[in-house]
Amino acid sequence: MAQAWKCSGLRWSADGPVLRWDGGRCSALSWGKQVAFRVVDGGVRTCVGARGHPCAARTVVSGRSTGARCEECARMDRAHSVAADTVADDPRPYHVYLAWFGPGMVKVGITALERGPARLLEQGAVCFSWLGAGPLMAARRAEELLRAALRVPDRIPYADKRAVRSELPGTQDGRAAEIAALHARAVALGGWPESLTPEPFRPVDHVRVFGLTGPPAAGAAVRELVAGGVVRGELVAAAGPDLHLTSTADGGEAVVLDTRLMTGWELLPAEGSVPELTVPVRRFRREPGVQDGLF
Repeated sequence: MAQAWKCSGLRWSADGPVLRWDGGRCSALSWGKQVAFRVVDGGVRTCVGARGHPCAARTVVSGRSTGARCEECARMDRAHSVAADTVADDPRPYHVYLAWFGPGMVKVGITALERGPARLLEQGAVCFSWLGAGPLMAARRAEELLRAALRVPDRIPYADKRAVRSELPGTQDGRAAEIAALHARAVALGGWPESLTPEPFRPVDHVRVFGLTGPPAAGAAVRELVAGGVVRGELVAAAGPDLHLTSTADGGEAVVLDTRLMTGWELLPAEGSVPELTVPVRRFRREPGVQDGLF
């Protein structure tokens, strides 16, 4: 019997997306590569634990959960998280950024300076620009200033990001237009923390990095994995945690697989070569968003 593997998530390197597996193995992904796996028959999805510690109870978790954690492990994970605003004494400098994901979808956020653009790649930001840099609490105050004064959110649902990737403007200037306008309004605001150093508008475009320069339009997304289910398709693009796969099951359209849905399952190589999906999928809405080791 083939060895079962457990996925520990997708990460972005300088060379592109990389799937990581428990035990340290990594699978580099490139356009045209076949992604093919099968969930173990009769298997269940178990909690992945928190902060490097396994779940003591090995609790069964929902197939639709992107966190793949039980309530106790989720609390432990949030207890020491800058993203969850539970850490106030991190001495590292932070960047404040504006990120654009598609028409009408701009958010403000912060990331440690040492991480560079990794956080933006992980979120699937199509275009972004830094706003400033400084201590954590100054960055937090600037983030809150933009939320309050300009009504820029600090979160955008992944489902909304996916639904508009086939509707992106065709030029870099077009993709940068919304954050250019917001950057100008943001730096003109009063009340910026004195310890935050402003940065000029320099848009960074990820369309080529993500492979979104003309792949088949994504028409659906995997809703969840299920025991015995098969995912097999050709990788045509990737953004954030999402892999865009072409499958014969969807008439040439790409189907998006959120790799966070893979964690907690035992997975096996899928036999055969014909692209197919035997897991539940959901079709995308077509309205644009409105801002207020197996292969």
